[in-house]
Amino acid sequence: MDRRFLDIAAGAVSTPAERPSRAEVEAAVRTLIAATGDDPAREGLRDTPARVARAYGEWFSGYGQDPARLLERVFGEAAGYDDTILLRAIPVVSTCEHHLAPIQGLAHVAYRPRDRVVGISKLSRLVDAYARRLQLQERLTNQIAQALDGALNPRGVGVVIEATHGCMSTRGVRQHGVSLVTKCWLGEFRTDRGLRDELMDSLRSARRGAAD
Repeated sequence: MDRRFLDIAAGAVSTPAERPSRAEVEAAVRTLIAATGDDPAREGLRDTPARVARAYGEWFSGYGQDPARLLERVFGEAAGYDDTILLRAIPVVSTCEHHLAPIQGLAHVAYRPRDRVVGISKLSRLVDAYARRLQLQERLTNQIAQALDGALNPRGVGVVIEATHGCMSTRGVRQHGVSLVTKCWLGEFRTDRGLRDELMDSLRSARRGAAD
């Protein structure tokens, strides 16, 4: 069965039957500009709809990627390595699906291999593929962990995301410097508190080292 169909059925992806044309997108942006009380025809805003349409192509490029394919190439040449593999501080650039406000932060992805490993750049690409969609941070955290678990069948997976949300800092309570932390533990990370503590200690040590 097509992976994209499975993603849609699981609620991971929801797309309209037909995407709007570039002209329709630009017209919608002009409407939003007018809604602010400004004039979309004035010189400084005249090219903004086209710029926003191009920017959306980057911000939401994750819809054009199949995260499972990013993890298809694996290696069984880890020479028996079975300890935790951790890639820290992967940049997260996403968009809150409730207010279309930015989500920015860092993802930390760890797994304990059974007999296969994946190239480290693929971990970063996996995060980006899911992040560059309309998202909830909680769902994003789970999607990354479940994809890695399904592709590698490791002994355990741990994903931690720390991010700030524009919908909280620029509207509503307007609180700055507040970050949301979400975690997903699978396999040995779920059953072994010592492994979880070790991973979180590693992240705290890295933050302290960066602050020194």
